[in-house]
Amino acid sequence: MNLLFDFTVDKATATIYVTREFAADLDLVWDAWTKAEILDQWMGPKPWRVQTKEMDFREGGRWLYAMISPENVARWSLAEFVEIQPKSSFTTKNSFSDENGDPINTGFSFSLTKNSFKAGADKTTVQIVKKMASLAELEQFIAMGYKEGIAVVLDILDEYLRTVAANR
Repeated sequence: MNLLFDFTVDKATATIYVTREFAADLDLVWDAWTKAEILDQWMGPKPWRVQTKEMDFREGGRWLYAMISPENVARWSLAEFVEIQPKSSFTTKNSFSDENGDPINTGFSFSLTKNSFKAGADKTTVQIVKKMASLAELEQFIAMGYKEGIAVVLDILDEYLRTVAANR
């Protein structure tokens, strides 16, 4: 099956649009995005890995996690859950933080990200809409390799989903 991956940048609105299809049912894909024990298996681009410190998936809750380098250096991030429509979408306010979730100065303020999920006959489509605080932050984010990084982690997710689906 040829699965869609689309990456578009709208500089006028400082927004990144990513659409990716997965050959898995909605429940499996939703769980992969909303359960810490699954996120930790696919979210980090190899050889990096993700380690969740705290996950409270509810409006007003948060996901505090570290991207850990091969040298065991942790870079912390915080996703605060702004809105959740079960099995349909969730929106997060994302920022870089310390290990307690307190903001740190990295040159980025925050982004708002809406992840939407749509079930199809034999696939689920995920759309990510990431609104950066400014054009300058958008350009810096792109320059850091966001397109390449998101492509890699979504491929890792695809592999995870295929493995789980095959073992059902």
